[in-house]
Amino acid sequence: MLGAQANSQVQGTSYKIGNGMPSMSTTPGMVSPSSTSVPPLVSSGSPMTPSGTVVSTTAPQFEQSYIENILRLNLGKFGTFYMTYEGNKEWNARIFQGIIEAAGRDHIIISDPKTGRRIMLLMVNFDYATFDEPLLYQYPGVVGNFPQAPSRR
Repeated sequence: MLGAQANSQVQGTSYKIGNGMPSMSTTPGMVSPSSTSVPPLVSSGSPMTPSGTVVSTTAPQFEQSYIENILRLNLGKFGTFYMTYEGNKEWNARIFQGIIEAAGRDHIIISDPKTGRRIMLLMVNFDYATFDEPLLYQYPGVVGNFPQAPSRR
């Protein structure tokens, strides 16, 4: 019965699908409410002109300057990694040496060139690292030394 009541209340009323509102004049730069255009797809960081045209650029995209990205640029290099383990009664600080094999947001994997043993170090314990050779480093928007084939000891 409820469905019949709702139907009888709506009978005689017609609804126009779509805008159905009186037309409005638009000022330059304003989009009409009945407009169905979709803005163009824009890759992150691509500039656009005031008319909405995407300007394609071929500028190289660089990784942001985070420790894991700097370490990734230097895979294969030998380093000394200084780590601190708070609250550890056996050893509060440790030093690890090895070749950088991988680096992620929360870890570094190094290998000992003498034994081949791999060690995963957590970034939460990372203090700093030292290297006996130049590092590859690229800061966003600044031309630096570009990555080359990693060196192996």
